[in-house]
Amino acid sequence: MTNTIKLTAAQAMVKWLSVQMTEEGERFIEGVWAIFGHGNVAGIGEALHRYRDDILTWRGQNEQTMAHAAIAYAKTKRRRKAMAITSSIGPGSTNMVTACGLAHVNRLPVLMICGDVFANRRPDPVLQQIEDFDDGTVSANDCFRPVARYFDRISRPEHLLTALPRAMAMMTDPQNCGPAVLAFCQDVQAEEFDYPEDFFTPHTWRIRRPEPDPRELADVARMIAEAECPVIVSGGGVLYSGADEILRTFAETHNIPVLETQAGKGGIAASHKLNFGSPGVTGSGCGNELAAKADLVIGVGTRFQDFTTGSWTVFGREGRKLVSINLHPYDASKHLATPLVSDAKVALEKLTAALGALRFDAHDPSAREDWIAEVGRVTAAPEPDTNASPTDAQVIGAVQRVAQDTTVAMCAAGTMPGALQVLWQAAHGGYHMEYGYSCMGYEVAGAMGIKLAAPEKEVICFVGDGSYMMANSELATAAARKVPFTVVLTDNAGYGCINRLQIECGGAEFNNMYKDSDVWPKIDFVAHAASMGAHAEKAADIADLERKIVEARSRDVPSVILIETDAVPGTGAGGHWWDVAVPQTGGPDRLDDARGRYNANAALQRTFN
Repeated sequence: MTNTIKLTAAQAMVKWLSVQMTEEGERFIEGVWAIFGHGNVAGIGEALHRYRDDILTWRGQNEQTMAHAAIAYAKTKRRRKAMAITSSIGPGSTNMVTACGLAHVNRLPVLMICGDVFANRRPDPVLQQIEDFDDGTVSANDCFRPVARYFDRISRPEHLLTALPRAMAMMTDPQNCGPAVLAFCQDVQAEEFDYPEDFFTPHTWRIRRPEPDPRELADVARMIAEAECPVIVSGGGVLYSGADEILRTFAETHNIPVLETQAGKGGIAASHKLNFGSPGVTGSGCGNELAAKADLVIGVGTRFQDFTTGSWTVFGREGRKLVSINLHPYDASKHLATPLVSDAKVALEKLTAALGALRFDAHDPSAREDWIAEVGRVTAAPEPDTNASPTDAQVIGAVQRVAQDTTVAMCAAGTMPGALQVLWQAAHGGYHMEYGYSCMGYEVAGAMGIKLAAPEKEVICFVGDGSYMMANSELATAAARKVPFTVVLTDNAGYGCINRLQIECGGAEFNNMYKDSDVWPKIDFVAHAASMGAHAEKAADIADLERKIVEARSRDVPSVILIETDAVPGTGAGGHWWDVAVPQTGGPDRLDDARGRYNANAALQRTFN
């Protein structure tokens, strides 16, 4: 007869999560971020308190930003560990839908445990319940279905026996990894059930390394051997696979230059002679030159997103071929690529063996040096006694000049992601960008998540005034828990990035900058950040910014350094066309000119995907 233990469903869930282990002997779910409400406080809240010595509970300020912190933690841990978030029914749950989409797009594991309606339906409609007049099974949590990799509704206590292992199996599967959502009916959380004792035996989850099909491997090896001018595009899959070193060795052995996507940047140090920066919309000059000349593009762990490909205009050589090494067939087969479905590390090891001593000599090493010199020019400090506000490039230059090998530059939305991809010279592992979803408001919470995952790193969070205003409250959490990181807050009085795009698309300056809208709030960012417990101050100029970044290293709370910047200039170097549709009629001359530019670039696009 099977031995059982009587627990509430919520207690069983927390107890089970506390014994799910990594191969390194650590908990896979490191902690649970929680904001309690009537839909989770009595059930899940009691269970988290009961097992507080076995699994940590973190209190945040907003459900979305708690999830952002958890996602940044998982990304920094390269998907080897994760966190959970619990919320109440209603707005607490729907606050997390955006973060769930962010995790889905970026293929990152996170467990979202949302309070739900009463399974017994006796008190319906309960506070915060969304009612579907034609479907009694629908709740607010059904909003998660399009953005979750695994969704389940726990309407009986024994559902956990299958739902929890399924969720964990997905989160530890490198091919299908993403967010799991458990809509946990609030009455069921408190119901007792006799669970098998064996259910709570510690379990180790292994992260697989799928081997390539020998036929696909042979096809790709032949294509590389027959190429004249190949280039590698390294994506986030390289980092998650732990393939950094084998990619560097592969590139060196065969003398193939490497370009990095936003997710892959930092896999190879920017100082490496074969690192030619990035391709595409926010690409380096030398990188886009290589991309245009390449007869074979070898993607490793990348989805070939529109920014990477310049909306499919940057890899423009006639007859160019495309290889995609990826864990998921869906990604590997995009854009009619020749697929190699495999773990990146395994695939590169096997390709190295197949190619032997093959070497190429088709790229110009001096182009990289010329580009680095150009980066130095646009990021150099302004002349002394200049009254003009610095550019974003000059702010990046200031941080770069005082950066250490342990510095991680991070961002998510606005001007800085593109500027950082083009200009930031990352050390190995020194870059963290959420650019799959490019979610405004990720930055401050994400910086906290990075620091929790890698306390030995210096985390520099670049955030504009627009993103800061959208979500800043986890500064209070980080200050209270003494999680130190540095926020470089660039204030250009509006949404400068989109304002430039508006102009480029032929539009009038409207509703982006405060000067062009109907309201101009005068915000004291220093006082605001200080009120939440951060050390906050304003940098007088670029030199002062450099000094303040160094000084921040001695603190045990977040440091916020405000600097006013010029919203008009872009990066000043690099870049490529991006497909943003321009109105075909109805505008002044500037709109007609923009449409002409759009038509000319669109004519260069590949039409398949």
